[in-house]
Amino acid sequence: MQACTCKQYKKLKVEADFSADPLWCAKCYMNLDIEDFSLSEALLKALFEWIGDYGTWIDWETDGVVAGGVALEAAHNERGVVLTELVKQQLSQFDIVFSPSTYAVRHRED
Repeated sequence: MQACTCKQYKKLKVEADFSADPLWCAKCYMNLDIEDFSLSEALLKALFEWIGDYGTWIDWETDGVVAGGVALEAAHNERGVVLTELVKQQLSQFDIVFSPSTYAVRHRED
């Protein structure tokens, strides 16, 4: 993994992706090691559970969306908003934004 070369993190984003920690530099878009930040064990656990659910709305055989996938993605994003608020409380020195998943909405068949 490439390291973020920004001198100081000022703006972070919370985003789920496969095999990645949920914190990203919002300037250079590099994935950040979540253990470099002082988050509670409970929040870390919740974030990793949230990441573990990422992509349950994707049909890997067709590169489409599973039945009910739009709702699954929406629920995942709602949970991400809640977790982002908790991250903001614990890392108040940063400007933190949430980056929602848009796969199901972009790939759904109407």
